[in-house]
Amino acid sequence: MTPSHSALPAYARLPLRVDVALLQAALQAIPDAAWSAHFNTDYYRGDWSGVALLSPAGAHDPLAAAHGGDSTDTHATPWHSARWQQVLAGIAMRISSARLLRLGAGAHISEHCDPDLSDPQGDVRLHIPIRSHPAVEFLLEGQVIPMAVGECWFLDLARPHRVDNRSEQARIHLVIDARRNDWLRAQISAGLATTPAAQIARSTLAFNRFRQRVHADTLLAGQLNRLENAREFAERAVQLGAQLDLHFAIDDVRSAMRQGRRAWSEQWTV
Repeated sequence: MTPSHSALPAYARLPLRVDVALLQAALQAIPDAAWSAHFNTDYYRGDWSGVALLSPAGAHDPLAAAHGGDSTDTHATPWHSARWQQVLAGIAMRISSARLLRLGAGAHISEHCDPDLSDPQGDVRLHIPIRSHPAVEFLLEGQVIPMAVGECWFLDLARPHRVDNRSEQARIHLVIDARRNDWLRAQISAGLATTPAAQIARSTLAFNRFRQRVHADTLLAGQLNRLENAREFAERAVQLGAQLDLHFAIDDVRSAMRQGRRAWSEQWTV
């Protein structure tokens, strides 16, 4: 949890707690027809959909964030009921957007960054899980953030992150974008002492075991050494890993290449 250029940590569980029963009752009131597919279609596989509660004025899509703009205008949708208003009233920040984001069973959001959240004077993103499962992994810089239902988390999503839902149920979060302020900084400072540590993802552990196998097996290394294209290299690594019953994702390979490109290239040219 080292500070970033924004002087905020990578993540923190805030001491704020929400009424889970209230959240789930509000969620039950939203019909299936209200959910729409996320507009970033290149980023995910499976069901990633949402319901806007508060949208920035003039946004190109109801699920879009404010992108750090200075406008204070927001548009309340028909789903922004008194129950959601009660929850959001506990966030003492200028809220620019509030969305429900659902990741369906077996769905995957590819690793990406949200550069609009990098402005040290701009918006940050808060996550409040409403429905989740232990098999859901939210990875920030390759580590699983252990968010539990009813908690409120600050996440620096200008950093690389991805989500895997390996469960058989949908994961639903209330996602809030709001302008950083002293209240947030105080909440982060108060919450850091009890923020649980991030965990190593199962796919990362599998990938690390695969790397050990490759280092010890010249024939296996040779199959990768012949590949000069980075994407082909990552895809082939995933295939070879699966043959060894070591299951990881292309994002695990890419993350390793970014974090240790020099050490990695000592073994293979990518």
